[in-house]
Amino acid sequence: MKCKECGSENILQLGGKCSDLCWVVFQDINKGGYVPNIPDLGGGDYIEFKVCTNCGQVQGKFPKNSKSIIKALKGM
Repeated sequence: MKCKECGSENILQLGGKCSDLCWVVFQDINKGGYVPNIPDLGGGDYIEFKVCTNCGQVQGKFPKNSKSIIKALKGM
């Protein structure tokens, strides 16, 4: 896989099982519980994403719409 921003092949894939111990802060919303279902970042028990270690670009479809993130947080 190559970085969508700089073309580097230095992509770090990171994941973890959070169970119900995740916390998220976005704008004025501060939530705890399961990982919100946000494509390319995780959902349920798992947080997972890919980041280029060359330029710092998180891989996936971005930008994310604020309304979709708020909806996901309300579903936590």
